[in-house]
Amino acid sequence: MQPKIARILLAFAGLVLASCDAVAQRNAADSWDPSAREFGRLPIEPSLPADQRNNTLEALNKILASPKLSAFDRSIYLSIRAYQLNRLGRAADSQKDIAEMGKVLPAAWPLVLSGTVPELAGGGDRAAALRTLDSALQQKPGDSWLVIAQAQVYMQLADYPRAVALLNEALAGSTTPADRRTALYYRGHAHFNLGQYAEAAADFDATLEGRTSFKARLTPLLWRYAAQVRARRDARGQLAKDLGNENLDEWPAPIAKFLLGKLSGGELEVIAETDDNAKRGNGKCAAAFFMGMDALRRGDKNRAREQLLLTQARCPTVSELNWAASSELKRL
Repeated sequence: MQPKIARILLAFAGLVLASCDAVAQRNAADSWDPSAREFGRLPIEPSLPADQRNNTLEALNKILASPKLSAFDRSIYLSIRAYQLNRLGRAADSQKDIAEMGKVLPAAWPLVLSGTVPELAGGGDRAAALRTLDSALQQKPGDSWLVIAQAQVYMQLADYPRAVALLNEALAGSTTPADRRTALYYRGHAHFNLGQYAEAAADFDATLEGRTSFKARLTPLLWRYAAQVRARRDARGQLAKDLGNENLDEWPAPIAKFLLGKLSGGELEVIAETDDNAKRGNGKCAAAFFMGMDALRRGDKNRAREQLLLTQARCPTVSELNWAASSELKRL
């Protein structure tokens, strides 16, 4: 997500969710690129008690009453209010906010909604999130960004077959390299969680197309490694080839360094616990998962099980890492 969006969401979280421990921590790389987020990031969690939801709505009403909001900022807050209105059972008012988003930001409003609603759904009210996205799709049927957002919410519900079907639809309707890469990235996760490892590896490989920076390429490369390990392919050799002579010191690159055998598990744990970037992105979560993948590559199922259980404990339940660990534990 772009830095401005992240700041808006963080400001909103601080305003109305001061008691929550988790706020969004999303980095900028490619616009709205989910793989640009820190591993193990926590979403906004708007899981307020019912008697506090009107207070949240009141705060949003005050923000949206300001004439100084830019069109982009207004669209962001409208998307959040549309979700909150659905939580309160006010579907008609929610639809009005979505319609207003279309007037305020005609070209990009589905992208905004796609970026906010799955994050907000992480608080637990996935039904409200799906209702919000359904309303949006009534206004713009088949929009790939909105369909991708639906798939993300279904993945939070562990309905991976439904997610694959939706992401196939999103790919068929994609109009830009960005929405195509994003759909491929999430379809790779859906395939992985279904145990369809060859398909997952292919999707993670395909989502590398058009990524020019090492930072933008690293997360798909690591996920492709995990899929190739489970597909019994030469995951380490392929990773080494694609990394070349890149500097592997900045988090999360030490994970790749560990996977290539250039760093011990203990050293990776120390970095995950002490590096500032790793701490901001819950580095211990990602470290545990990929140590589990390395154990599976070596055929050490007991060690893999230990690390995957640790991943579940360390990673938030809406994290792709938690999903993958849970799915793998069922297959061990």
